Amino acid sequence: MKDNTNSISEPMSKTKNMTVIGLVTAVICIVAPFSIPIPVSPVPISLTNFMIFIAVYILGMKSSAVCVLLYLILGAAGLPVFSSFSGGLAKLAGPTGGYLAGFILLALIQGFFLERFPDKKYAALLGMIVGMAVCYAFGTAWLAVQTSQSFIAALPIGVLPYLPGDAVKIIVAAIAGPKLRAAVKKQSK
Repeated sequence: MKDNTNSISEPMSKTKNMTVIGLVTAVICIVAPFSIPIPVSPVPISLTNFMIFIAVYILGMKSSAVCVLLYLILGAAGLPVFSSFSGGLAKLAGPTGGYLAGFILLALIQGFFLERFPDKKYAALLGMIVGMAVCYAFGTAWLAVQTSQSFIAALPIGVLPYLPGDAVKIIVAAIAGPKLRAAVKKQSK
């Protein structure tokens, strides 16, 4: 008999799923504002993408995308949930707005890989890497427009400084994510 505790597609009751979505969204909103500005870029270092990696492990593709969307809606409404405890539509329209919107794509891509290949660790890693690359591309394109630069000129300020830290976040998420998913699934039974 196959153990399905690691199956990301195992359904939760609607009430439990909504509760977990609310809790995970709250955790993203609590962690995301803590950021470290760096002098070479208007984009600070934050743990937002790490929290999204974890959200996808816990909730899967659709529900984690809902979490990210809720996070963005709360921030757009003015709650200080974005980096440096900021919020509002101006933040979404500013230099970091493309990365914020790209977080939805990150959740969807990572979630697709996890759901399509639930027991393959390499697929989970690949999903995070591809999702982060798409988020980088989307964010850097928007950053280039906002700073009147070419896409190539925006790469050193929008991507390169973040690669080492994001590699560490991906590794930690790949280790912790399956354990957290199993713990949540165990509690939801």
